Amino acid sequence: MKECKFQKSLNIITREFKECKKVLLAIGDDTRQAIIIALLESDCNGIRVGEITKKTHLSRPAVSHHLKILKESGIINMRREGTKNYYYMDANKRQWEKVSSLVNHIYDVVKEFEPIDKRQVDE
Repeated sequence: MKECKFQKSLNIITREFKECKKVLLAIGDDTRQAIIIALLESDCNGIRVGEITKKTHLSRPAVSHHLKILKESGIINMRREGTKNYYYMDANKRQWEKVSSLVNHIYDVVKEFEPIDKRQVDE
């Protein structure tokens, strides 16, 4: 019975990894993490590419490339005002909820191994 539950958990985690792949790849890069921090520091109206280049010391093409990846992952969005584009963290929390669910499921499985690990250390 316990093994059946364990396998079910692994199946869920496998599915969630697939669903979160774009987000995990997007947030796993140091440069994109710096851009995310810059976006979080900005107000809710968003921030322009030029401002991000100043905060991150990256070229405009580099920032644009990384913004495209972040946008395709579904965690940021862009608002156009005339000829100006403003980037912001997406208020649609769906992607973050998926990542949170994945991490929680992994944690639940890891907790099951805790007594085994403690016994091995104590011996």
